[in-house]
Amino acid sequence: MAKDDQTWIPEPTDLEWIESLAAPLPPALAAIEREAEPEGIPIVSRDAGRVLQVLVAGRRRVVEVGTAYGFSTLWMALGLPADGTIVTIDPDDARTDLARAWWRDAGIPDDRITVVNRKALEAFADDDPALAGPFDFVFIDALKPEYGRYLEALMSRLAPGALIAADNVLWSGRASGARPAEASDRNTEALRSFDAAVLGDPRFKATILPVGDGLLIASWGG
Repeated sequence: MAKDDQTWIPEPTDLEWIESLAAPLPPALAAIEREAEPEGIPIVSRDAGRVLQVLVAGRRRVVEVGTAYGFSTLWMALGLPADGTIVTIDPDDARTDLARAWWRDAGIPDDRITVVNRKALEAFADDDPALAGPFDFVFIDALKPEYGRYLEALMSRLAPGALIAADNVLWSGRASGARPAEASDRNTEALRSFDAAVLGDPRFKATILPVGDGLLIASWGG
């Protein structure tokens, strides 16, 4: 069998083996996982979290659209240099208050993570001072039909060489058509359009990693 055999895809055994090689999950991240599952709170997969942690290495200013319980926020905070900061946007202050407690448990000083408790598009439109930029890393994981508008709002706030990441872009196989989408599912068509727009935009160098539910990665030339 050739090493690039297209009939092979990673199976649970492969993923479990990779997980067995990874560093132990920090207690605060494990606590968020335990709380999120029974509450149905969407968080990134562990493997996507580890990719984010690697991508932010050496970055200084991160903006995240969609905080939830702060799982991805914490992965990034743990990967940033000591002077790296994050601005994360989510209108649900009850969730972000819980997230703050977990960040503190992980030893992240409050001044390294700023929370904007507003709807993201409203905060961008009002030029919220916390979102002035320039940002050198963007992570998008909020309302799927708004992905394109988030990125559009962020374009003027990007530093040259910024990286953009977006989660759920494969949408459990529905974006590609591998699995059927319900006619009422606005998320599928929105994600298809977003994926096609970013990968087809000559201003970006972009790809989609089949990690978790699909992680789009793009570099911005500025």
